[in-house]
Amino acid sequence: MRSLFHLAFNVSDLEAARRFYGGVLGCQEGRSTATWVDFDFFGHQISLHLGEPFKTARTGHVGEHLVPMPHFGLILELPDWQAMAERLRAAGTDFVLAPQVRFEGQPGEQWTMFFLDPFGNPIEVKGFRSLDAVYQR
Repeated sequence: MRSLFHLAFNVSDLEAARRFYGGVLGCQEGRSTATWVDFDFFGHQISLHLGEPFKTARTGHVGEHLVPMPHFGLILELPDWQAMAERLRAAGTDFVLAPQVRFEGQPGEQWTMFFLDPFGNPIEVKGFRSLDAVYQR
């Protein structure tokens, strides 16, 4: 079965969303109206609607860190993850959790970074040497 993931959430400014998701992250813009805009979020659809962004708190225990919950994100192969980290650094991103490796040398070894979009919505981007390792124990 082939499927795409869809996530709709609120932002408070569609032009700022276009600059961040389209400009900084490089997502292709899709359909839009005066109250929402769709983006191709690395092969999946996100729909950003005008409204109050969801509330988050650093309650997710991952390793030694507390990460924002809820959050969404994506998983990339390591070279693409490294390119994304550089693009975000170049854009002056203030990271919640700076790009780093976790679970090094263990099953599930991954690189991760957390940052907020301009509206406070937390995003995690993970990197793996191979996408085949994503669900390995």
